[in-house]
Amino acid sequence: MSISAFDHPFLSGLLGDEEISAYFSVEADIRAMLAFEAALAKAEARHGVIPQEAAQRIAEVCGTFQPDIASLKSATATDGVVIPDLVKQLRKAVGGDAAQHVHFGATSQDVIDTSLMIRLKAVAFLFTGRLYAITAGLEKLDRQCGENRLMGRTRMQAAIPMTVSDRLRAWRDPLDKYRDRLTQETFPLQFGGAVGTLEKLGPKAADIRTSLAQELDLTDEPQWQSQRARIAELAGLLSLISGSLGKIGQDIALLAQAGDEIELTGSGGSSAMPHKQNPVAAETLVTLARFNAVQLSGIHQSLVHEQERSGAAWTLEWLLMPQMVMATAASLRSARELIGNVKRLGATSPA
Repeated sequence: MSISAFDHPFLSGLLGDEEISAYFSVEADIRAMLAFEAALAKAEARHGVIPQEAAQRIAEVCGTFQPDIASLKSATATDGVVIPDLVKQLRKAVGGDAAQHVHFGATSQDVIDTSLMIRLKAVAFLFTGRLYAITAGLEKLDRQCGENRLMGRTRMQAAIPMTVSDRLRAWRDPLDKYRDRLTQETFPLQFGGAVGTLEKLGPKAADIRTSLAQELDLTDEPQWQSQRARIAELAGLLSLISGSLGKIGQDIALLAQAGDEIELTGSGGSSAMPHKQNPVAAETLVTLARFNAVQLSGIHQSLVHEQERSGAAWTLEWLLMPQMVMATAASLRSARELIGNVKRLGATSPA
């Protein structure tokens, strides 16, 4: 039994997303962290900081290494981060002279933040595809029903007639903009060492960082360990996406309430009233929009990193960012299904 609705045994059927949740599994996180360690060794060997043979050995072990998860859990309770014990286990697995070169010049935050960026980059690509699928569904609906009449409403009251195309345009336009923003989003390497100065790498620091970013296919940027604006900006984009999808959900729920301007398939049943067809997906979109709006305030709280690193603000991100990603994933999945379940929208004009 889980305390999170996103992976709850049955609530996840409504709010979960198996494709995206896989990127927040312990396996995915560890794979990304080990990818960092392997790439770091290769980059340092390329610039003569560690022996080539050591880099090869480290990369080879990182490709198959399976850490002791129970040990990681116990150590994290003491250290506050997983990396000290992970590196300890990795050095033991590497063995020999190469072991001393594991994690050279890096710090825990470099590994953890870079793992997050690797996984968020993959998730953003999937979200872009989902947004495209939703807008394609809206365009199909426009072709089918766009000329139908719909009552325009302001402040929940009937205003003047409009067409279905007018309403669909208001739904679709923000999603196109969000898709463009996701496509243009950059995901930077985090690599600053103990306090962001890469002091152990001396004059070769910038070149090694560039090579490391290339190895991991991330953007090369100077350290941002205490500057979390890009995390907040991405969280803001997630909240915008779920918010605009929530607006679609709210509109469809209100159309379903009136009953004569929309026809849906696949709606939810009631245990007490068998005649009802509840607009479950539409309501879920509203819920997820509100959920992300609430979490966003917490992400903005985590912008306050004292000095060169904050344990408190950083940990707050760990609690909130995966939840926002999962809420956005569920929103995109539900919206795509909901749009596909609209059989009719608006009323046809009399002949």
